[in-house]
Amino acid sequence: MKNLDELKSELYKIDGKSYKLYKNLEGQYAFKNYILSIDHVQGDPFAAPSRIRVIVKQNTAGFPKELFDNKNKNIAVADYLTREFYYNVNKFSEKIFGSGKSGLIAISRCPQQILERTSIIIDNDKVEARFYVGFPARGRSVLAKELEKILYNVLPNIVEKTLTYKNINNEKLMNRVNLVEDQEHIRSELSKRGLIAFIANGSTLPRESGVSTRPLKDAKRFISPKELEVEFSTKSKGIIKGMGIKKGITLIVGGGYHGKSTLLRALELGVYNHIEGDGREFVITDNSALKVRAEDSRCVTKTDISLFINNLPNGKDTVEFCTENASGSTSQAANIIEGIESNAKVLLIDEDTSATNFMMRDDIMQKLVSKEKEPITPFIEIVKPLYERKGISTIIVVGSCGDFFDVADCIIQMDNYETKDVTKEAKNLSRGEILKRIEARKLKINIPFNRVVKKGTIQAGERGIKIKTIGVDTIIINKEEINLRSVEQVVDNEQLNSIGSIMKWAEDNIVDKGLSLDKFVDNILEEINKNGLIAMEKIKGGSGSLAMPRKQEIMAAYNRYRKLKV
Repeated sequence: MKNLDELKSELYKIDGKSYKLYKNLEGQYAFKNYILSIDHVQGDPFAAPSRIRVIVKQNTAGFPKELFDNKNKNIAVADYLTREFYYNVNKFSEKIFGSGKSGLIAISRCPQQILERTSIIIDNDKVEARFYVGFPARGRSVLAKELEKILYNVLPNIVEKTLTYKNINNEKLMNRVNLVEDQEHIRSELSKRGLIAFIANGSTLPRESGVSTRPLKDAKRFISPKELEVEFSTKSKGIIKGMGIKKGITLIVGGGYHGKSTLLRALELGVYNHIEGDGREFVITDNSALKVRAEDSRCVTKTDISLFINNLPNGKDTVEFCTENASGSTSQAANIIEGIESNAKVLLIDEDTSATNFMMRDDIMQKLVSKEKEPITPFIEIVKPLYERKGISTIIVVGSCGDFFDVADCIIQMDNYETKDVTKEAKNLSRGEILKRIEARKLKINIPFNRVVKKGTIQAGERGIKIKTIGVDTIIINKEEINLRSVEQVVDNEQLNSIGSIMKWAEDNIVDKGLSLDKFVDNILEEINKNGLIAMEKIKGGSGSLAMPRKQEIMAAYNRYRKLKV
C-alpha cells in the first residue's frame, strides 16, 4: 500500500495533463489515521463523481462495541455518523476551482427516517465511509492543487470530526442508539399486545407543508382518547402513553381538513424509525403495513384479482389478470392482492385515493344493477372476512360513507386534529345491511400465490444491464421505466437504487430456481441478511448509495415492471 506522500507525488506528475490520467490514482493509500481508497475515478469532470472510501481501524476510531453490538444499534450508529459526515462536509469544505462537478464531496443525505444503508459501515475492526468526490478540472485537464486541498485539507478534518469516537458528541450518539432501541422494542411488542400501531401522546403529526417532512411549528400535539390509551415501558424514556390501534378494522372519520389523512400518513411512515425532533419518534406501525390505493394505467401481470372482480362482460380472465392499462378498480384490487402476497398484515387505505366503485356499492345501486350484472365485489364486503379468515387488519380513512360503520371494530374521529373514540355512537347509527350482505355471500378467501419469476425478466442491452433512478418514484432498467409514484412508503432515492441493484443481482443469481415471487424476494432478503446490502452491487469497493427497502416495495417494483415474466 502506498502512503500519502506517494499519492501527492503521483498527483503532481499528472498536473495540467489529460483528465483521464486521474485514473492512475486508483488504489489505497495510508494516511496518518486512516486508509484512503480511491475505488473508481470518473472519466470526465461532468460525469458521476469518483467513488472514495475512508477506512479507520477501531484502535483509532475507538467506538465502544456495546454501541453497535446488535443490528438495530448498528443501524442507529451508522445513520448518526452519516448525518455527521454530511454536516461536516458542509462545515469544512473549501472553495474549489474547476469545471463540471469539481470539488463536490457528497455522502448520503438522510431523510427523517432511520434506514439501514451502505454509506457508513461499522464493525469490530473498522469504521468505513463511502462517499463521492468530484475530481477538479480546468476544462478537461487535471487540477492537482485543487484535489490536494480536498484530500489533504478538507477530508482529514471531516474524518477526524466524524469517524473518531472522542471527537463526536457521545451523548447525542447514545441518545440516537437508545431511541432506536426503544422504537424497536415497542414495535416488537405490538402484535403481542393485539395492536397494529401506536401513536404516543405529545407526537407532532402535521408537517410544515406538502413538500416538507419537517414538523409543523406550533402544531396541535397528539393526545389519545382515554378509551384507546395504552402504555409501554421503555429502556431510556420510561413509561410512554399513547393511542393503541388494535388488530381488526379501524375507521378514521371526520370533516375535511381536520387531520384524517395526516394521521394516516403518520401511520404509513410509522413502519420506519424517525430521528429525535421529528415529532413522530413514537408513531410505531407494524413493519409490514402497506398503503394501497387506486393506480390507473399501471400494468398487472397474472395477478389473481378474482376475490374482487369476476365475470367481466368481455370474458377476460381475472384469475391470471393481465393488463397494460389498469382501471381504478382493477389496479386497487391488484394492489391489495399483491400486498397480501408480500405478507402485509395491515392495509392502509384513504377514501380520497381509492376507486369509489371498488370500495362500496350502496343499496339503491344494488337494487338498480343486480349482483349478477356487477363484476366487482366491493371492498366493504371483503374487509371483515379478510381479517377474520386471514388475520389482515385494515385502517381506512372514511369521510362520505357510513356503511363502513357496520364492519368496523373501532372508529376514531378527527376533530380539528383532536382524536375521539366514537365507536359506540357510530355503531348506534349503523344499519347492519353490510353484515347481511357479507353473510349472504358466504365468501371463501383462497388466493394461491404461485407466480414464478422467469429467466429473462431483465435482459442485458448492448452495454449490459443499466439502472437509473429518479427521486423516490422511478426506476429505469435499460430504458424501461418502473413507475412507483403510487408506492407511497418509499422515503429515499437510495431505496430505489437498492431495488434496481436487487433486481439485477436476482436475474444473475436466483431467477431460475423456480421460486414463487414472494419466496423469490424472501431468498433475496436472506442473502442481504447474510452478506449485507452492499453485496447487491458488484462494484469495486461497494456502492455507498444503497438504503434498505422493505419486501413490500421490492415486490411492488417487480409487479410494476412491464417486462416481468412469470
